[in-house]
Amino acid sequence: MPTHLNLNRRTCLGLAMLPWFCACSEKMAFKSIDITGANYATELELPDTEGRVRRLSDFKGQAVVLFFGYTQCPDVCPTTLQELTQARQLLGPLGEKVQGIFVTIDPERDTAEVLRAYMQSFDSSYLALVPSAEQLAQVAKFYKVYYKKSQGKTPTSYTMDHTAASFVYDPQGRIRLYTRYGLGPQALADDLRLLLK
Repeated sequence: MPTHLNLNRRTCLGLAMLPWFCACSEKMAFKSIDITGANYATELELPDTEGRVRRLSDFKGQAVVLFFGYTQCPDVCPTTLQELTQARQLLGPLGEKVQGIFVTIDPERDTAEVLRAYMQSFDSSYLALVPSAEQLAQVAKFYKVYYKKSQGKTPTSYTMDHTAASFVYDPQGRIRLYTRYGLGPQALADDLRLLLK
């Protein structure tokens, strides 16, 4: 058989198999930043408002959206929690498989009582974690999260500058996404739907 016929047959076979290769290697089209396989933000061990130590492994089977903030935050924190609430609503029954977790960066003012009331104002299923100042420093470093006190007019009227983003975990507890502030509830819902498939 002539060589050029062999070459054409191989080329045709290769082209026929191309869609199969593409389908296998296709990545999920997330709207957030895909950080799958990252070597940071992979675990958490902090007390909740009842003093019970919580870990990411406690939420296997659920997608977890974790955010660092504080209750006296004027805009970023309430907006982020509201968008998460709206995203869960957009997911319908699937929204029950999404766990919101809020880690305070202001343990000085955010007592367990204050945090419980704050979570209730968004969704009673949301969990608040209350690290000590030392624990916060360690976990923020591991998560690459920035936070800094900005002095106010009085000792208790300070604000907190902080990273405005969420970390999203799949139902197996693996870190998957970094969601920047302002993504919007529909985009977040779309990403969560992909993770929950």
